[in-house]
Amino acid sequence: MPFEPVTCEHDGARLHGRIAHSQHEGMGGTVMMFPGATGASESFDTAMRELAEAGYTVVHANMYDEAVDMSSHQTAGQGFAAIMAEPAKLRARAMAWFERVRRLDGVDPDRIAAIGYCFGGRCVLELARGGADLRAVTSFHGLLTTHAPARSGAVRARVAIWTGGDDPYAPVQDAQAIQAEFDTAGADYQFTLFAKAKHAFMDPDHDGLAPGIAYDRMAHRIAWSATRALLAETIGEPLT
Repeated sequence: MPFEPVTCEHDGARLHGRIAHSQHEGMGGTVMMFPGATGASESFDTAMRELAEAGYTVVHANMYDEAVDMSSHQTAGQGFAAIMAEPAKLRARAMAWFERVRRLDGVDPDRIAAIGYCFGGRCVLELARGGADLRAVTSFHGLLTTHAPARSGAVRARVAIWTGGDDPYAPVQDAQAIQAEFDTAGADYQFTLFAKAKHAFMDPDHDGLAPGIAYDRMAHRIAWSATRALLAETIGEPLT
């Protein structure tokens, strides 16, 4: 399945993303997908294609300026560090992608969900905190901290957070803080902790990349199956 290019402009930056078009016109809604810090991997692209084959339009939202060198984990990490150092800009850029997707031909603005992995998990949680009119948000082993906690009534999306109990990038204090934050904000959310899972448990392409990073097949299957059910309930029933 070929991907179609899509661009988003934000704060003087040109951001290059991709679209996997629904294989069954008029079936499901639209899913925005935000990859981890090192960009889209083979497993990320596989997930995009799976959702498109099921009937969703899927948009890879790339948060990095075209000047960021994605040829290695080290150079991609420089882009990650730069955007993380400007959290207000990070939220605004994720919002810019949301507004861009809403305007795409064939997209129903009332049927959009967002999925994020690792750094992308932080991005989709910022969309939820910022009040983006999404139907659902899913964070897989996402970074859970924020510069601006959700205000009361701000979170419109149904939020699913999947995290690992042995994830050094989302320690227990961050897990407790986001639950307290979302409780205070009155958000409709689900928080699932896989006690033994490490960071990147959804991503076989980064298994063992660094200490604290490991793929977990069972956690992956459980979280992905539940996410498919959440999408079906919120933005449209898929065919498979």
